[in-house]
Amino acid sequence: MSAVLVRSDEDSGVAVVTLNRPERLNAVDLAMARELAGVWRRLRFDDAVRAIVLTGAGERAFCTGIDRDAVVPQPNSPYAQDDPLLGVGPKANDLWKPVVAAVRGMACGGAFYLLGEAEFVVADTTASFFDPHTTYGMVSAYESVLMAQRMPYGEVARMALLGTAERISARRAHEVGLVSELVEEGEALTAAIACATVIAGHPTQAVQGTVRALWAATEAGRSRGIAQAPHLIALGNAQAREQARLFATRGREYRLR
Repeated sequence: MSAVLVRSDEDSGVAVVTLNRPERLNAVDLAMARELAGVWRRLRFDDAVRAIVLTGAGERAFCTGIDRDAVVPQPNSPYAQDDPLLGVGPKANDLWKPVVAAVRGMACGGAFYLLGEAEFVVADTTASFFDPHTTYGMVSAYESVLMAQRMPYGEVARMALLGTAERISARRAHEVGLVSELVEEGEALTAAIACATVIAGHPTQAVQGTVRALWAATEAGRSRGIAQAPHLIALGNAQAREQARLFATRGREYRLR
């Protein structure tokens, strides 16, 4: 079964892209990363699709980032870091059609590569957001850079530094602006499709031009932050064996804020 499902409605002009690994909490392995990049590239050429909704299959998670079992070969150099998640977002694949994210359940770690490249986020009351990197001895670099475009500095810093000890509730995410609309349990996808349908009904060129203008407004800060990320990761990440130990011994309890 495909790890990424695409369902298009020609009448509305909306495509729903679903991360389809619910048994792994929609974590992204290398095959799924390639498939997702391919989906965005194909949608660039599909003129019948004018707006997109991105969601995750199942009830437990939108996405939990990179699959812990994924083996990512790395160059034997402190100056080079290969990150398969850098290519999973729509903007990374030059797609300028608007993307609305619909979040149910957990969204953490590498999920922020996707949320950071969506135009806005709709979430239901089960949604929660956290960044586990520091708990596992890893630098939160790309994730923090992308979230710094969406949330106040203090909120991003708190999320990144507290790691798995705390999760941002859907209510708090809505209060700080990460989530644009908060809906009842199970209603995020319906609400996101409703927004995308309105957007898809507007003139295409005006919509895509607006998306590019909005992205350009934060491009300078984002580009400078991302340029520093590989060096900070190379310097700050614990060795793989130590990361595995920290993952295995992490605390299971957390505060929902």
